[in-house]
Amino acid sequence: MVFRCQRDSWARQFTTRVVSCRAAELRPEGGGEPVHGFQVVLEDTILFPEGGGQPDDRGLIGDVPVLRVTRRGAEAVHFVPAALEPGAEVQLSLDWERRFDHMQQHSGQHLISAIAEQMFGFKTTSWELGRQRGVIELDTPVVTAEQVQALEESVNEKIRDRVPVTVRELAADDPEVETVRSRGLPDDHAGPVRVVDIKGIDSNLCCGTHVSNLSDLQVIKLLGVEKGKKNKTNLVFLVGNRVLKSIEQSHSTEKALTSLLKNGPGEHVEAVKRLQSSVKLLQKNNLNLLRDIAVLIARDFKSKPAPKQLFVLHRKEGDSEFMNIIANEIGTEETLLFLTVGDEKEAGLFLLAGPVEAVENLGPRWQLRASPRPKRMPRFRRRLAKGVVSMWTHSGLLHHFCAFSSVQSRSTPNVHSSR
Repeated sequence: MVFRCQRDSWARQFTTRVVSCRAAELRPEGGGEPVHGFQVVLEDTILFPEGGGQPDDRGLIGDVPVLRVTRRGAEAVHFVPAALEPGAEVQLSLDWERRFDHMQQHSGQHLISAIAEQMFGFKTTSWELGRQRGVIELDTPVVTAEQVQALEESVNEKIRDRVPVTVRELAADDPEVETVRSRGLPDDHAGPVRVVDIKGIDSNLCCGTHVSNLSDLQVIKLLGVEKGKKNKTNLVFLVGNRVLKSIEQSHSTEKALTSLLKNGPGEHVEAVKRLQSSVKLLQKNNLNLLRDIAVLIARDFKSKPAPKQLFVLHRKEGDSEFMNIIANEIGTEETLLFLTVGDEKEAGLFLLAGPVEAVENLGPRWQLRASPRPKRMPRFRRRLAKGVVSMWTHSGLLHHFCAFSSVQSRSTPNVHSSR
């Protein structure tokens, strides 16, 4: 069946009748709990059911929102949250912004695919109309930057030529069907087939909604290519209003960078490169200082006359190397070390190291994974989830650790806490 949305892609309002309504569930695209509602079939519809690579439409039946439209044989099935009376006359309203976006992207894909094949022999094997961008899979392992530029110039020239786009219906057994470019029909297809003609450029079997003239596309921007499946290349594109939105977003970003970097757009790249170099140098210096601090902390601990059975430390700044340096400097043959690093509001790390018997006893109780250290003292390490580090700061670090691990010591352990 060919629906009203396919015969008139520009219709935004339509009156029809409810044929059937039955309870059903809708599985959200992103997962989660199913939505309870109803599947409604109408005599005809201006809401496109997903197909041919084009997502489904949104809109209203009366004042009831349509959450999904799918095709079931010759029927378009509308999923709604409220029941509708079979036989009742209803008014359909289309979400035009969503529909027109899909029309621009879909017709743009037809044009790009046709010109890519004419110019370079690149056949389209599939395509995807995403929420942010479109992707055409081309049957070629390589597309050069020069080819992308030439293709972009050619398709935009066709837009400026105001080439008409028309839709024809053919019987499924019409011999002409075999001469039209197609990737095949669904197994449950019923009724006539639709041929979308871009005058003098392309004829293609398609169930989607399309513009009536290439000038409706406004402009096409090819964003470049990405590696696809084996021997395939993905061509990324934007059409029409998506190009305008992309320019607006880029302009807003450019203005923000101009304000932050205190220079013009032409100098942004060099300014960022200088900042990156400065950050790398600071990170290197910071790492060297942390290493020096780790050595000093360990030497300070070793220089004290008090018994050295247990060493506990928390420091906001630090990483796994910082903890390892302390453990190596102090030595783990006689001393049990429990070290943590990280900000109270962020994820952190801890390290448990020491005598074999103590670590092998405490590690599993803390559900830790031992690091492979053949012929060396065992060590257990683990990431701390965001917000957990605060539990280990200050005096709570020692008391919680000792209470859980049942560590017994006749003398007061050495505890270091640094924020």
